[in-house]
Amino acid sequence: MKSFIVVALLVASASATPAFVPAKNLLPDGRIVGGSDIDISQVPWQISLQYYGSHICGGSIISEKWVVTAAHCTDGSSEQDLNIRAGTSTLESGGQEVDIAKIHQNPKFDDYNIDWDISLLELASPIDLSGNAAAVNLPEAGQTWPEGTETLVSGWGTTSEDAVNLPNQLQGVNVDIVSSSTCNDAYGDGSITDRMLCAGVNGGGKDSCQGDSGGPLVVGDTLAGIVSWGYGCARAGYPGVYGNVAAMRDFITDTAGI
Repeated sequence: MKSFIVVALLVASASATPAFVPAKNLLPDGRIVGGSDIDISQVPWQISLQYYGSHICGGSIISEKWVVTAAHCTDGSSEQDLNIRAGTSTLESGGQEVDIAKIHQNPKFDDYNIDWDISLLELASPIDLSGNAAAVNLPEAGQTWPEGTETLVSGWGTTSEDAVNLPNQLQGVNVDIVSSSTCNDAYGDGSITDRMLCAGVNGGGKDSCQGDSGGPLVVGDTLAGIVSWGYGCARAGYPGVYGNVAAMRDFITDTAGI
């Protein structure tokens, strides 16, 4: 399973993002598989969440003072451990580096089933949204997308399940919404909760992976999902599993007032 976090403690610059692995064995990981280089102008909300300067996860700008990411990316960390880099296509240079004032991890987060996989990062100073950084649109509470809806997932995660090094250039790939019933059939009935949504392609080959955790899955310019977990990366028959933003919309409103 891929609980996409990059474990910076493991190897400097190595990704410990939960990757596609059964939720019970989740380990942070995530990089785009089957995608291509993209520019930050295509996904200006994309950020790199960093642990003492090393990339561990992705995230999305939702306002100048707030970023949304996965709870499994912040679980066990303190504000002093983390910062974000925004407004750049390259992982290790450019853009804006901003410290984190407070981590608001959803108190319902279940690290066994990877349910309620959402955290909000309150920034110590505002992001400059006049250049290459911008806030993503948020869905309405309870909003849904039909099976087959095309999405874009992005990040700096590994490009294959067994890869070790992260790409320096931002990656993106198109995957389609998969029904919860189909996803439950793949992972076992009950594995996919209402706080999750799935996306992939027939036959596999395209997916998020280690190091992409916490990053955006968008429909147009609306944040539909947060890279969360899965079984391996881009395996046929196993769609990627994402935090369902519309199903956790009230947490964002109640915490950030957005």
